[in-house]
Amino acid sequence: MANMNKMMKQMQKLQESMAKVQEELVEKEVSHSAGGGMVTATVNGRQELVDIKISADVIDPDDPEMLEDMVIAAVNGALEESLKMAQEEMAKVAGIGGIPGLM
Repeated sequence: MANMNKMMKQMQKLQESMAKVQEELVEKEVSHSAGGGMVTATVNGRQELVDIKISADVIDPDDPEMLEDMVIAAVNGALEESLKMAQEEMAKVAGIGGIPGLM
C-alpha cells in the first residue's frame, strides 16, 4: 500500500509540474517567416497566433493568392515550431523523450 501512495504522490506532482509548464508556454513565443521574410507569424507555446507582420512590398492587389500562400506558410511553420517546443517542454517535466502526440 505504501508503494501505491508513493506512486499517487508522484503522479500528482507530475500533474502539477505539467500544469505549470502549460501556463508558462503562454509566455514563450516562436516565429516563422515565409517569402524571404516578407511575412512573419509569431505563435505562443499554446499554439495561439499572437502576431503577424506583412511587408508592404508583398501586397499586390493583382496577386492576392501569393500573399495568402505566404501567410499560410508562415502561420503553419510557426504552429509547427510551437507544437515541437511545447512537446519538448512537457517531455522535460515528464522525464521522457519526445513522445508524438504528447499534447
